Amino acid sequence: MTIYYVNSATGANTNVGTSEDAPFASFSAVESLKLQPGDSVLLAAGSVFNDQLDLKYSGTVAAPITIGSYGVGDAPVIHSPNDGIHSLYASNIVIENITISDTSGAAIYAGYVSNWTVRNVEVDHTGLSKSGSITFRTGSNITIENSTINDVNGDGIWIEKITGVTLLNNTVTNAHGTAADAVQLNDSSNIVISGNYFDQTGAVTPKGVLTLVRPVDAVIEGNTIIGGGFGISAQAGTNVAIQDNDISGYGGYSWSYAVGLGDQGDTRNYDISGNYFHDGVWGVSVSAAGTTTYVREHIDIYGNFFDDLTQAALKVDRPASGSFHDNFIASDVTPYSISPSIIAAGTFPVSDNTTIEEGAATPATADSLVVTDASIGLVSDTGFTSHDGLKLNPDKTASDKAGAHHNNPIGENGVSDGTLLLRDFGKAAFEKHGPALGNGDHAFTIEAADLAGPENGSGIFHHETAPQPLHHSPVDGPVFSILQDGLLH
Repeated sequence: MTIYYVNSATGANTNVGTSEDAPFASFSAVESLKLQPGDSVLLAAGSVFNDQLDLKYSGTVAAPITIGSYGVGDAPVIHSPNDGIHSLYASNIVIENITISDTSGAAIYAGYVSNWTVRNVEVDHTGLSKSGSITFRTGSNITIENSTINDVNGDGIWIEKITGVTLLNNTVTNAHGTAADAVQLNDSSNIVISGNYFDQTGAVTPKGVLTLVRPVDAVIEGNTIIGGGFGISAQAGTNVAIQDNDISGYGGYSWSYAVGLGDQGDTRNYDISGNYFHDGVWGVSVSAAGTTTYVREHIDIYGNFFDDLTQAALKVDRPASGSFHDNFIASDVTPYSISPSIIAAGTFPVSDNTTIEEGAATPATADSLVVTDASIGLVSDTGFTSHDGLKLNPDKTASDKAGAHHNNPIGENGVSDGTLLLRDFGKAAFEKHGPALGNGDHAFTIEAADLAGPENGSGIFHHETAPQPLHHSPVDGPVFSILQDGLLH
């Protein structure tokens, strides 16, 4: 396990390269080596390399080959007339603590590889002559974490035919191009996309934000997704969970949606829950461009909050089975647009949703909560009437709702008579308190001063939500909302 040092300012390719005092000068010296499992190639802080780094050899799972940095100062930078880092058939690789910018091709391109980790890497202004940022094609076990991708030409991250994809706590902003998404995954499986910030509001003619083409076994949770023509496109997939995301600012088309599915193939087993959809066009769209015969089944949409949408919270205009229940919908948002034939068939029931009687919802954290003499209020719906006059199920009592969220960490807090409990919607939450609700329109209030608890204010956390499973960031705390003076804070 050898460490090789590379310093573009003080090194020489005639050096042995195995000490900071005798570093190599360029990548050509590194490429002449036959790197072994456990070897590291460290680039000097402040160095600039104007060439492509080719990785030809593999590490092992226990002893990967690492490309990193050493020294104090700015991260080393790779510029390149081609790709920044390029590899075919090399596996068990770690890329960390470097910057890649102003490349003509991709920042990182790897094909037919497995067990790559990219972490704490900054990518900026790449793909200058051809589309590219971070690209993986064909392989397994790819992790990209704690990295930043900005101002690139083409998709920010492109992954195709990979089994085992983890995107964790990354920031991707402004992927430019008419066919560019912040992230696109094609024909991949065992996917976790968690805790990321994806923002396309400053991109030139972007397509969308997150696109998954035929995903299998995917969890998309706890992400902030802003801008683009759509939020998440997961048009054809199997076993897809879209949970606890904040999706906003999408638009530009009459069909723009926060989450869209059903247009490019069979769609089975979707859990869409705990999300905050706002400032866009449609909420969840189960639709298709033509009269396709795709299967769309077991689509469960619950525990979400829909606010400031120009179209309906739910759109279903192609044959589908599923349910839309226990959601929170702002009073200025149309609850649903479902084809009369689907309503008549009873394959996509709508029930137990709650209308929030307020015009503008503004989420705030518990740290910003100021207790006053104002009160908190919510209004429940009584079920919606279909286009053909079919009356859907009325709202259940609060005690019924408490058990309605099957294995849902968001909804299992439910409603308890006389007890303040919370529902977490990623970035928004709503408090329920008071006697059980019956049929008909109901409002219920609690004096905001009752939330204060002990004089030190710590009592507000007495009823906090339980820790969330799966891949939530440990820094994410419970989020609270309070309706005060007609505004939901």
